[in-house]
Amino acid sequence: NQGSIAGTAGLPFVSNYCAAKAGIIGFTKSVALEVAKFGIVVNAIAPGFIDTPMTAPMAAEAREWVINHTPIGRFGEPRDIAAAALYLASDDSKFMIGQVISPNGGWTTA
Repeated sequence: NQGSIAGTAGLPFVSNYCAAKAGIIGFTKSVALEVAKFGIVVNAIAPGFIDTPMTAPMAAEAREWVINHTPIGRFGEPRDIAAAALYLASDDSKFMIGQVISPNGGWTTA
C-alpha cells in the first residue's frame, strides 16, 4: 500500500490528505493481521517528499521548508521509493508483516 509521511507525522494545511494516508496505514496493519495466516504479506510505503509531478507545483518557500526539515537536504527521487517497493516484493521481506517503510531522508517537522 502507498502511504505517506503525511499519514505518520501530519502536515499543516492538508488535514484531509493526512487523514486519508493515516487510514491507509491503519488499513495496512489490519489487513496484514487478517491474511498473514494464509502466507500473504501486507505492508505500506510512506515516502517523504519526492521530486515528482505532484510536488513540482509547490511554491519555492514550501520547497525550501521541506528541504530545511529533511536532514539529507533534498527531495527524494522516485527510485528511492522503487527500491523500497522492490525490497517489499522480494523474499527478503517475508517476515515483514503490517509494517510501514518510510524512505524520507530523515524528514521531521521538528
